[in-house]
Amino acid sequence: MSTEYAEAEINPDGTTNTGAGDDFNEGGGNGTEGTEEEFGSAPTGPESLDPAYYVVGIFFALLALAGLIYFMRRKRRRDRGFDDADELFSSLDGKEFNLKVPEEADEYYEVKGECEASGWEPGQGNANASPDGPGRRLAQALMKRCIADVPLLQFMQRESPGMNRLYSQSMCSVKQWRSFQIAEQLVTAEVDEVRAEADEIEPGWSQVIWRQAFQYHTMLKNRQEAEKKAMLAMAERKRVEEEKAAAIKNKADSERKRIEDAEKAAQELLQMEAREKNSKSSFSGKSDSMKKGFLNKKK
Repeated sequence: MSTEYAEAEINPDGTTNTGAGDDFNEGGGNGTEGTEEEFGSAPTGPESLDPAYYVVGIFFALLALAGLIYFMRRKRRRDRGFDDADELFSSLDGKEFNLKVPEEADEYYEVKGECEASGWEPGQGNANASPDGPGRRLAQALMKRCIADVPLLQFMQRESPGMNRLYSQSMCSVKQWRSFQIAEQLVTAEVDEVRAEADEIEPGWSQVIWRQAFQYHTMLKNRQEAEKKAMLAMAERKRVEEEKAAAIKNKADSERKRIEDAEKAAQELLQMEAREKNSKSSFSGKSDSMKKGFLNKKK
């Protein structure tokens, strides 16, 4: 068999034509059909998968990785003292930062106005010179104001670390963060203002006034707690004494009732015996009269 092969020609669709193409496609088919029948269909291995399957697989892999990162960060927060981020977020609600300066601040300025009217001037010093002097009175009013400010400082010191952590992790709203900043600025301004007033009353007092205020606040708090405990202990002793007195009274009432019931039962028993005795005697008298009447009638 001899076959003449013409020079191959490449068509625009990628197929080739040879000189024997007419003989090969006598059945009315094209060249590609004959090729597919001879060599089989296209491969059906991994190369033939739809790219959408790869996209879905990558998506689930990223989702699993994100979940793993989330649980690792949550565990790390628990190890650092955060039992639950949601609890921390709810405990630092923005409404909690609507702080106000205590009324002792207004009272201080009222006292200051009265002292200035009586001749006191800032920077005179010697606040402890006269117990009844304006300087002494103004110093007491400022210390009272400073002690009333201590709970504000303690609140901000307690809440500030948690709020800063929430902000660094983008877990608080803008409104909440602004509310916290306003409260922080309010407390900072109050601290600075108290220090300035302290230096006007007694130069250098600003260096120790806040330490003194914290000490006085702790002392007053301990005294209040001791008084509260004493009142609770007194109430408990009173309750125990009342219960003891009530128990004694109940016991005496029970004993008295027992005696009364016993006496009443004894009286009822005596009355019952008397009734039975009377009943027997009356029955015996009737029997004797009936016997005598019968004997007399028989005679």
